Amino acid sequence: MSIFTIVALLSSIGLFLGAILLSTDTPSAFADLPSVIMVVGGASTAMFVSYEPRYVILSLKLLIRIHTAPGITRNHLQAEVGRFIKWGYAVQKNGPVGLEKEVQSAKGLDPVLNYGANLVISGYEPDQVRTIMDEFVENTFNRNMAPVNIMKDFAASAPAFGMVGTLVGLIIMLGNMGGSPEDLGAGLAVAMLTTLYGVIFARVIFLPAASKMAQRESIMKFRNGILIEGFGLLAEKKSPRYIQDALNAYLDPSIHYDIEKDKK
Repeated sequence: MSIFTIVALLSSIGLFLGAILLSTDTPSAFADLPSVIMVVGGASTAMFVSYEPRYVILSLKLLIRIHTAPGITRNHLQAEVGRFIKWGYAVQKNGPVGLEKEVQSAKGLDPVLNYGANLVISGYEPDQVRTIMDEFVENTFNRNMAPVNIMKDFAASAPAFGMVGTLVGLIIMLGNMGGSPEDLGAGLAVAMLTTLYGVIFARVIFLPAASKMAQRESIMKFRNGILIEGFGLLAEKKSPRYIQDALNAYLDPSIHYDIEKDKK
């Protein structure tokens, strides 16, 4: 779980609510269900019109998961280098069969690792491994960016539907001009609150989620770039020392993997 993300999200909401409580004696005036329905419902239906339903549903699921799923850290990248060095020893000793045994004994390998390992085990040439893996990683990245684009459109649509709600509220208010002041107030509340909700949903929820998704996909693509080179080196039957130095070039010097330290 990303603690900092959760804390930042709760803090942004808390600051907004705190400012309301300090500014008025009637904070309930800022709660209006029709305004929420106009903004969230309008933006959601617009996305279902614009995109395939399964991608919209996936983006909404990621909206929740992105704040709780663990990301890839520097330690994870260093561990990937260590994994390929270990596999390099297996290939050096027993060839592709040694890699196959290592993969079968490993637990929790993701699709990229499994796919690349199978290419090496199948005996593809190093250039072929790199080309196929590069296509696989690039296409995976493009597919995973679809929810990011949908979330950005959510962020763009929310303020627009907030303005729609404002127009609806103004129409209600003008239609009640000859009535009681209470009816005027209800229309004006809808008019103002929908715009407020539209901006809040866009800037606090949808747009930050899109940025977080895009950042994680970029990090994942960088990590997968290390895997591409690693599998290419395994196919070339490079020594573990060479694999270490080649893959360390992707990492910050402070987290370079050191075979000698690992032996101690």
